[in-house]
Amino acid sequence: MTRFETYKDKEVLITGGLGFIGSNLAIELVKYGAKVTIVDNMLPRQGGNLFNIKDIEDKVKVNFSDVRNQLSMNHLVKGKDFVFHLAGQVNHVDSMRNPIQDLEINCLGTLVLLEALRHNNRNAKVIFAGTRGEYGKSVKLPVDENHPTNPKGIYAVTNLTAEKMVLVYHDIFGIKGVCLRITNTYGPRHQMQHDEYGVFNWFIRKALDGEAIPVFGDGKILRDFLYVEDLVECMLMTALTEEAYGMVFNVGTGIPISFIDLAKKIVEIAGSGRVEFREFTKERKEVEPGDYYADISRIKKIVKWEPKTSLEEGIKKTIEFYRKYKDQYW
Repeated sequence: MTRFETYKDKEVLITGGLGFIGSNLAIELVKYGAKVTIVDNMLPRQGGNLFNIKDIEDKVKVNFSDVRNQLSMNHLVKGKDFVFHLAGQVNHVDSMRNPIQDLEINCLGTLVLLEALRHNNRNAKVIFAGTRGEYGKSVKLPVDENHPTNPKGIYAVTNLTAEKMVLVYHDIFGIKGVCLRITNTYGPRHQMQHDEYGVFNWFIRKALDGEAIPVFGDGKILRDFLYVEDLVECMLMTALTEEAYGMVFNVGTGIPISFIDLAKKIVEIAGSGRVEFREFTKERKEVEPGDYYADISRIKKIVKWEPKTSLEEGIKKTIEFYRKYKDQYW
């Protein structure tokens, strides 16, 4: 019996479950026999896509609602064993254009969810998906969980606030919560219509279209990039690790690569596209934190998780997926 068979017949709620990470997570949970309920508001440009769950649509319940809706959340959290809270405004540029919406979805939405749990189901366990953006500009590399948090954009501020709320409800109301600060993630089922989040997948789209991959500045900024299957495994393992609750974990590979090297690698594997340097736009420059790669020793030690997918293998799998299903994402 694998560890994940613990999920058999467990009631699981995934907020933002029609998006990139949520849909990949739902597919894995269904595989292990979990009873999955997805809630998603399907706001335009945020990445929700019914095609993402095409293979499991008859095996999950989908609720078209919003985490800010108290009536919905009060109902949806009842009887749930696990809540994977992935609903969020995840577009860095939109968060500066429309910060009020960002605050409402990320902070009010999280608070509504936590209040619903406080009044209706204190036994559920909450796994919150935050962002490496909470750190802002790196003071030292690799970045561990004790690194200062100096977010550069509203999106990162609201994520950090939501994380703190989850931890407060853990401490005060005993609603078990664990928070993940996730690095740039790529792979199948990501939105491909614009480049304002998920630059890795946008690079892949450009390569597949035989166009120039835009690399900003000198292309030497470093990042670590995580394949979505590894992230899903991390979430499933973390949720089953009792000692993890009440803690914050970095999730990444810890292996840095520059944007220019990444773009060249994608062109090489895709066999199409080319690399082109561009100047930063004003909006991007304002929120660009510079080099980042994660120290993942804490999650390795406590959850016993580490990523398995090499960059080359992840790129190949992602390219294969979009070659097959391009019509659903372009």
